[in-house]
Amino acid sequence: MTFDKESQFESALINVLASKGWEKDVIKYPTEKDLINNWAQILFENNREIDRLNNYPLTDGEMAQIIEQINKLRTPLKLNSFINGKTVTIKRDNPMDEAHYGKEISLKIYDRQEIAAGQSRYQIVQQPVFPAKSKILNDRRGDLMLLINGMPVIHIELKRSGVSVSEAYHQIEKYSYEGIFTGLFSLIQVFVAMTPDETVYFANVGTDNTFNEDYYFHWADFNNERVDDWKSVASSLLSIPMAHQLIGFYTVPDDLDGILKVMRSYQYYAVNAISDRVSKIDWKEKHLLGGYIWHTTGSGKTMTSFKSAQLIATSKDADKVVFLMDRIELGTQSVIEYRGFADEGEDVQSTESTYELITKLKSTNVSDTLIVTSIQKMSRIKESGLNQNDIDIMNKKRIVFIVDECHRSTFGDMLMTIKDTFPRAIFFGFTGTPILDENQKKDNTTASVFGNELHRYSIADGIRDKNVLGFDIYKVLTYRDADIRRAVALNQTKSTTEAEAICDSNKSKLYYKFMDELKMCGTYDDFGNYTKGIEDYVPNSQYRTKEHREKVIEDILENWMTLSRGRKFSAIFATSSIPEAIEYYKVFKEKKRDGMHQLNVTALFDPNIDNDDGFVMKEEALLELIDDYNELYDQSFIISNFGKMKKDISLRLAHKKPYNRIQQNEQIDLLIVVDQMLTGFDSKWLNTLYLDKVLRYENIIQAFSRTNRLFGEEKPFGIIKYYRKPHTMEQNIRRAVKLYSGDKPIGLFVEKLNANIKKLNAVYHEIEEIFRGGNIFNFEKLPETKAEKIKFAASFKELNNVLEASKIQGFRWKKNEYEFEKEVVFVDFNEHEYNTLLARYKDLYHSSETDIEGSSVPFDLDGYITSIDTGKIDSDYMNTKFEKYLKALNQKDVSDDELEKTLNELHSSYSSLSQEEQKYAQIFIHDIQSGEAHIEKGKIFREYITEYVRNAEEDQIRKVANRLGLNEEKLREIITLKVNENNINAFGRFDELLQSVDLQKAKNYFEKISNRELTMFDVNIEVGELLRKFILSDGFDIDDYKLNID
Repeated sequence: MTFDKESQFESALINVLASKGWEKDVIKYPTEKDLINNWAQILFENNREIDRLNNYPLTDGEMAQIIEQINKLRTPLKLNSFINGKTVTIKRDNPMDEAHYGKEISLKIYDRQEIAAGQSRYQIVQQPVFPAKSKILNDRRGDLMLLINGMPVIHIELKRSGVSVSEAYHQIEKYSYEGIFTGLFSLIQVFVAMTPDETVYFANVGTDNTFNEDYYFHWADFNNERVDDWKSVASSLLSIPMAHQLIGFYTVPDDLDGILKVMRSYQYYAVNAISDRVSKIDWKEKHLLGGYIWHTTGSGKTMTSFKSAQLIATSKDADKVVFLMDRIELGTQSVIEYRGFADEGEDVQSTESTYELITKLKSTNVSDTLIVTSIQKMSRIKESGLNQNDIDIMNKKRIVFIVDECHRSTFGDMLMTIKDTFPRAIFFGFTGTPILDENQKKDNTTASVFGNELHRYSIADGIRDKNVLGFDIYKVLTYRDADIRRAVALNQTKSTTEAEAICDSNKSKLYYKFMDELKMCGTYDDFGNYTKGIEDYVPNSQYRTKEHREKVIEDILENWMTLSRGRKFSAIFATSSIPEAIEYYKVFKEKKRDGMHQLNVTALFDPNIDNDDGFVMKEEALLELIDDYNELYDQSFIISNFGKMKKDISLRLAHKKPYNRIQQNEQIDLLIVVDQMLTGFDSKWLNTLYLDKVLRYENIIQAFSRTNRLFGEEKPFGIIKYYRKPHTMEQNIRRAVKLYSGDKPIGLFVEKLNANIKKLNAVYHEIEEIFRGGNIFNFEKLPETKAEKIKFAASFKELNNVLEASKIQGFRWKKNEYEFEKEVVFVDFNEHEYNTLLARYKDLYHSSETDIEGSSVPFDLDGYITSIDTGKIDSDYMNTKFEKYLKALNQKDVSDDELEKTLNELHSSYSSLSQEEQKYAQIFIHDIQSGEAHIEKGKIFREYITEYVRNAEEDQIRKVANRLGLNEEKLREIITLKVNENNINAFGRFDELLQSVDLQKAKNYFEKISNRELTMFDVNIEVGELLRKFILSDGFDIDDYKLNID
């Protein structure tokens, strides 16, 4: 449905909401005072009891007390706890209530469990009036606001059809900046920006924080397909009970980040799936399998698992919810995060020992419901000397285990021990990389251990939705393929020279098999059978040589400043063994001492000293490592508290407290590891992973995902470089991506530099056309029209994003020619031209436009962009449907129904076109059907539409010039300039056009279409009106024009 006006859209949305649980009596045009009075009335109705309001209404003074509490809390973060705290306390000042006068009473305000029941009220507010916070500003009107129990908790801004949703959310940002969402309106928890074709929702960050578009979410269905249609959004996200749950359960006050967050749709589906499963359990059964959640790393699994536990605990469907972490340090990290998510008065218990864990499991204290512990501690319970009575006490409780990173140690004996200890408990797993049939462990998969998959959100989904970054992956060869082949061939033929291998007939055939036939990496056939490749014959010792090590370090150091953006970001370097990690650390240390780099490098590996070969070297290295770390960062760690040093490394690398404001000389630039930190560790400050080890399947995705957390424009992707058995790793990466992205790795791997330079050139020429169309040269000023400015804002944002990515990949302004393996690519513009465009982009901050209904809307300067790639996808999609229709049209045996079907598919494919373009697309289709259109080989559907639109515009101009006898070139020139009402007559150009009109010819034309005589005075008026409308509306068919004179 198309809405020409916001008011039409507003009314339609109200009607849908009123049918989805919201009250039909709409509160129209209220002031803040009106809404406070409305809230007072609802509070009175819900608190009439003798021990509360005693049937006496609230006074203005009592409501002022509540507003004062709101003003003191001020932030959405703290106000979320206020709303979900169920009650508010006031001191009665109503003298009519003699029993409570001067005393404190508690009022019920909201119960998140009373969903569409009890005393819950759901009201729609239309066009609320926001008082201006400055005398020089006018009062504002919002579009819609949704009240639960009288509290404004959801605010909706609407834009009509054809307007970008970005204009709606920029409107919200502007209102927030102006201080409109304060007082009663500071209770708003969630904002919704909506057009008929797109909706985004996001949490209110308050006036102390900055809105971040990375956290503006689209709603999606269970299968992660985006829901764009406004009716569908209103019927799901904004309906009752969903809106009630959104405020009560799916907004998250994150104390660690100091900001209110709202859950994404996939998190909602996962939480619901787990809580529903628990609510239906028969606790008398044994060995219950709950299921597992497949959500990609970086998608917020910690928040999802916590909310799952909170819902279970709040609903009292279980007595204990235990978070099982597969490493002790992850348990510590998770306790901090879970406590950050918890409501006021809600406890999350950590466990320092197995004894303390047992005590909390036996406890009947409500504060001991949520427990975080490690799988190691939990598995030692039976070994701790428990008597049967203690075991019976624990097993009488309904226990839910939530296992984090369940692809890891959960396939060992420890989980089996826990399951045997708690046979009636139910287990749920969370992982970004489940173990599937292709990579099963001990003949088990994640499904066989935990139960069915409850919800999936793969890495491909995350990258598509821009919740995580894609990867820029580089295969780095430290040996030439030819040299590796030769060495393997000689080794396998037991030859010392090539001549020996070739001259010996017995050896020659085998020698050439390795030199010519075998691929560098092994291959699998359709039945999974494996044929070895060259690298399978290369011993691991080949990669422990000094030559290999030096090449790896040379590559890391050579590109360090570029990839790290001047040491802004850090990197992890994963090696194949502890001895190799130690050796690499020593070499980096020597090179720093020799002045070859200034990086802060440390290492992390298993601190347990054992009796295996090399333990002396390991212990000495560990002592050296700790001493160096203490000296570099002014610490005092020793071997016995190495766990604390590991925690310090984790916090320092992640820039978390106390290192959230860390200086460059205090940070870790490069962390050398073997296995640790390659799963479960999250930091947006990490952007590069170096691998001198071979990984497979889940380990690849887990390791890569350390680099793909969102940061901003300076981090467009995660960077991966791998050195060991590079061809084998390349194949392993392909197989892992296929397994974990559903074989749809769109966007998983970013464009390389050659493609990015081409894209830079293409976007630059687009911008050039925008300015040239406005007759502006050298980018000396902004284009005049709103459409051109919007297009420029979007295109420049795209240019800048690609430029940032290209800089990391090696782009430099001083170089305009880049040579690649198969091509040479030139850059079509220079740094001066870019800086000029940057200046024009900044000028947009001082420019705004007013839409058709009078609302001042800022330009989209923060990145809501329909990218060039999206346009190409739309064009390719249309062309596929077009070619399918042509093929069907030219086939004699195609039925009418089949032809109609392909035509309908073509019609639906060009819905992304403008209304005008759709009209000419339809005309073009009719011309094909009538045989009037000429089809050219290689010409795509979009080009035909553009040609038709251009020809129509030319026809319109020629018609006007012919009917009015005016100067066609002058008319064309003004139209090309894209003028507006304010500058249409700049330099007297419109007056010149009017003077070129043949008035007698115009008189004849007007009299013919109006069927009446006109004076020359009337003709002059009509000419001026017609030309003004024609120019400002980008043309129309003059034969459809109606005269203004009666």
